[in-house]
Amino acid sequence: MNQAHRNRRDFLKSSAAAGAAISTPYFFSKSKTLADEIKSKNDRITMGVIGAGGMANGNIRSARDWIDVVAISDVDSGRAASSNQNMSGGKADLYEDYRELLQRDDIDAVHVATPDHWHTKPVIEAMLAGKDIYCEKPLTLTIDEGKLIRKVQKETGRVVQVGTQQRSTFNLFVKAMAMVAEGRVGKIQRVQAAIGGAPTSPPIPTASTPVGLNWDRWLGPAPKVPYRHLPPKNGRGRGNSNCHYEFRWWYEYSGGKLTDWGAHHVDICNWALKLNGQTAGPTAISGTAEHPVTYKNGFPTETDRYNTANKFLFTVSYPGGTEMVIRNDTDNGILIEGDRGRIFVNRGKLIGKPVEDLADNPLPEDAISKVYKGLPMERNERSAHWANFLHCVRERKEPISDVHTHMQMLNVCHLAGISARLGRSLKWNDSTEQIVDDAEANGFLARPYRSGYEIEM
Repeated sequence: MNQAHRNRRDFLKSSAAAGAAISTPYFFSKSKTLADEIKSKNDRITMGVIGAGGMANGNIRSARDWIDVVAISDVDSGRAASSNQNMSGGKADLYEDYRELLQRDDIDAVHVATPDHWHTKPVIEAMLAGKDIYCEKPLTLTIDEGKLIRKVQKETGRVVQVGTQQRSTFNLFVKAMAMVAEGRVGKIQRVQAAIGGAPTSPPIPTASTPVGLNWDRWLGPAPKVPYRHLPPKNGRGRGNSNCHYEFRWWYEYSGGKLTDWGAHHVDICNWALKLNGQTAGPTAISGTAEHPVTYKNGFPTETDRYNTANKFLFTVSYPGGTEMVIRNDTDNGILIEGDRGRIFVNRGKLIGKPVEDLADNPLPEDAISKVYKGLPMERNERSAHWANFLHCVRERKEPISDVHTHMQMLNVCHLAGISARLGRSLKWNDSTEQIVDDAEANGFLARPYRSGYEIEM
């Protein structure tokens, strides 16, 4: 390692106390962004990528002004090779086993963009290896995994950003949060996350594993099952499978739509509640859900097709009577209802009477900065979210999508999934993070890791 890189790594790994002593302000006006800051310091960050699919490629494109990808790990050699060209011009080293990547001293941070069931193990092992992490959402497959990640993050002090990039969409979601914080909707009575339904599939036959894919390592901690694939009828698209992308619709690897889109919209709902003074967590969840297969004792009775909930309507109860609704059957987005008005926000619009009132009564100049923790801002949501992460890596700050607030809301998504699988309401003790008086439901707070794929602590 050359002296320049050694000096940079020493700077990046400086203590949080040293970071707090820096006097440079963390909020920049639109005329000065984090891109300007990093370019002016000429201090690029070296990255390793674990999981080289579409999300990873899109994310790295958004961050390419500030990072250098020097290593890529993927269990699909074809994907690894293709991503190497996209991310580094073919210059990165390739690994099938991500642990080899984590052993490198020249990597400052890693991007984990694996399927959901492969998030927790590399995130924890990366923190223990002294790396900072940007991990795709949802952060975990279970509630207990979240407890462990939060524990290790506190112990190591690593910077971990979750890829809920709506937290960095300033003209829509962050602006909506600033309106909540400034009291423009009043006391919140109800929030709603409309996230759309999940797809179903016909029976998917077993198939030969694609050339270059290590299927056993792709399954990793999950139970060993055959690879399945049903080609599309018209020859276009991915078809149906239990692998790349389509893993989202199998509880073995994901929480379905409840954690896929729920991780975005429930996150905004939870953010709004916290800004509005709702410090306590939920107490109960009730509702209904439909699955494309029959369930018995919380497990699917058919194993050859998508099995996550495709329709659902849940109500989450909070102390004081506040409610959060999670549903599939109305306009995708977040509805926030208070005693002074209501607003609706999604990725295309922010509307409602309180929004119209901004024409005559605009938000204070620092309103958005306050809810964004006073951190630097970028020009678009994906670049902004990465800029936020990289600034926090440099300055040893907590990012906008930290693991602790992320798990506050993701626990709600996981509880909805457990309620859906068992077909009953659940009571929740937020202090102990346990389901009340329901041993069977508590059995879903964790999942056993397959032998050979346990977390290495």
